[in-house]
Amino acid sequence: MDREQILNRKTSISYKSEEETVVRGYNLSDLAEEGYSFCDALFVLFQGRIPTEEEEKMLEYETAEFLEHSMSPSAAGAISVISGRPNLPAAVAAGIMTFGSAHGPGAAHGYMLNQNIDRAREEGKSIEEIGKQVVDEYMDAGLAVMGMGQPQHTDGDPRAEPTHIKHEELLGEDSVYIRLQRTMETRFNERRQKEGRSYVAVNMIGAGNTALADLGFSPNAAWCIGCVTRGFSCAAHALYTMKKGRAWAASKREPMVQMLDLSMIKYVGPEDREVPSLEERQEYARKQKEQGEYKKWAI
Repeated sequence: MDREQILNRKTSISYKSEEETVVRGYNLSDLAEEGYSFCDALFVLFQGRIPTEEEEKMLEYETAEFLEHSMSPSAAGAISVISGRPNLPAAVAAGIMTFGSAHGPGAAHGYMLNQNIDRAREEGKSIEEIGKQVVDEYMDAGLAVMGMGQPQHTDGDPRAEPTHIKHEELLGEDSVYIRLQRTMETRFNERRQKEGRSYVAVNMIGAGNTALADLGFSPNAAWCIGCVTRGFSCAAHALYTMKKGRAWAASKREPMVQMLDLSMIKYVGPEDREVPSLEERQEYARKQKEQGEYKKWAI
């Protein structure tokens, strides 16, 4: 690549001057001053547009649901890496790098939805017809159906079905994405029932990626948003371990342990508590600050 090509590299994302940072044509400070949220800014960043109120609420719901999942490979990875006391961002990056085909957000489910929506159009079939066909093809071949089941939540991921419900409430039930996903879930369990097997619910990848697709995010953009969202959790786990825990120190005076034995990690945070309604939020937050108990858990 010659010098002229290097100097002519382009971006449509942002530019900055001495006075402002502009993202997709919008002054970022103006967005903040006008009261646009972090999720609004994500829409601008990835899609170059300001979302509707319903779209912003759906993305906010989605990212809040996906923020944390306790002792998963990403959290364990961040904890393990920070025990060696590298710089904090290394532990956050390590946690995010655990995301793959078996854990965390991924692009595969989103690509599957898009491919089969295109396939329905090409084959002249309804979304419902193609959804049933896809499940039959997967199950007949002995393959797992993407978006179904969660090994730790045997009665169904508690985040997933509520995400579907919020999706239908905010974005409607007529989208090809939610129709395809719902059809696949129904067909999957019809087949399982005929085989005498138990019901299996949608997982967070199935519900979350469906919502993100309906919001207009590409599969890879959805993957990135999920990784960044869970990255906050990885940071919190790493920071807590760095501030409250101890560095890795093998010693003859200590029992032989395995770093990734998750049974070693004991929850010592606050007791379960009710989430206040938005109407109660201001008074609730004021009392929390006055009582100061939160300082025991702050990192």
